[in-house]
Amino acid sequence: MTTTDFTASWNKSIQVRKQRKYRYNAPLHHRQKMVHVHLSPELRKKYGIRNTQVKKGDKIKVFSGQFKKKEGKVERVNLKHEQVFVAGIELIKKEGTKVPVALTPSNLMITELNLDDRRRKQKLESKHNPSAQPSKKNQPSKEAKINALANIHKTEMKKDKRK
Repeated sequence: MTTTDFTASWNKSIQVRKQRKYRYNAPLHHRQKMVHVHLSPELRKKYGIRNTQVKKGDKIKVFSGQFKKKEGKVERVNLKHEQVFVAGIELIKKEGTKVPVALTPSNLMITELNLDDRRRKQKLESKHNPSAQPSKKNQPSKEAKINALANIHKTEMKKDKRK
């Protein structure tokens, strides 16, 4: 008897069948992390991160497989099957029709990012520049917030007793 439930608390396993089960049963918001692609050395230096999620419009380079060293623009990303389709990378069938090839994200490298998405641009720049993020040092601690709320509550109670 096998269960198809997904558990986010899964740690690790040597058994390949359990690794596959984890990947196959993962919900889409977990699969997004599985579709991350390495950045080129220039982008890595610029943004200070090693990889990011591949999106439509990114320019990529293929590292391994039949289409090694080919470059192109991402046309489509299939999260459900963890596949990336790139413009210009196609197979020609015997009848002459061209079929797009599904590539595995682990075999790709992003050479140029599509920064049309405002949130993506902001996220990349904030990871590189920690001063752009709100620092936790300036924010009050949880205990300080609780004490402040308790003081407010006490002053309101005193006002109610006066009336």
